[in-house]
Amino acid sequence: MARLQEPALSVVEGCHQHVEHLGDLNLSEKFPNVRLHPTAIIEDDVTIGPGSSVWDSVHIRHGAQIGEQCIIGEKSYIAYDVRIGHRVKINAMVYICAAVTIEDGVMISAGTTFTNDRFPRATTPDVKHLRSSDPDEHTLTTVVREGATIGAQCTIGNDLTIGRFAMIGMGSLVTKSIPDFHLVIGAPARTIGYVCRCGEPIAKSVDVTSIAAQKLNCKCGLTYSVTQGVVTELNPPS
Repeated sequence: MARLQEPALSVVEGCHQHVEHLGDLNLSEKFPNVRLHPTAIIEDDVTIGPGSSVWDSVHIRHGAQIGEQCIIGEKSYIAYDVRIGHRVKINAMVYICAAVTIEDGVMISAGTTFTNDRFPRATTPDVKHLRSSDPDEHTLTTVVREGATIGAQCTIGNDLTIGRFAMIGMGSLVTKSIPDFHLVIGAPARTIGYVCRCGEPIAKSVDVTSIAAQKLNCKCGLTYSVTQGVVTELNPPS
């Protein structure tokens, strides 16, 4: 089976805490600069960057890569070979399946579920054999770009990208890609405005197809231009 091609993203660079064999060794010895709850399950070949915290009953599958200064909330599940950048916050009971990449500075709120198969079946067509859970030609990727926020109890589809600093309202169902800085909500999720890097809305209840050109100012001092739904930063922080 061919390995899924990884997106060309700068995530988890420089992480050096590495597990080769779990065995009976103390995890604190393997990750001296990581805060690990004793009930966490960390499988073989997992990478976790220094300064990160992994809370109770978290399960991290083999091959997962987690960057520096991340927080993995209680009872969350991270599947094999998932890639997570630096300074990512994952709240409690989040399910992140295989073929998901999360860039730096992302916030994923409690109860969010990712998916990677649009037409899943438990068995072969004759219902006599279980299908493997390993990634195959039906496994589709999802990328969450830097700074994005996903609200509580969201369901994230697959074969899509959530844009930089986009914000998804709680309880949303994401079925298609979301552009940078868009504020979306609903089932399926739709754009209802734009947000700043700081998280404050800079426009609400907009019809993105009707805007020819507009300049938006945030109270934090950052400014943006919007042309037909495409948000461009005019003075991004250095």
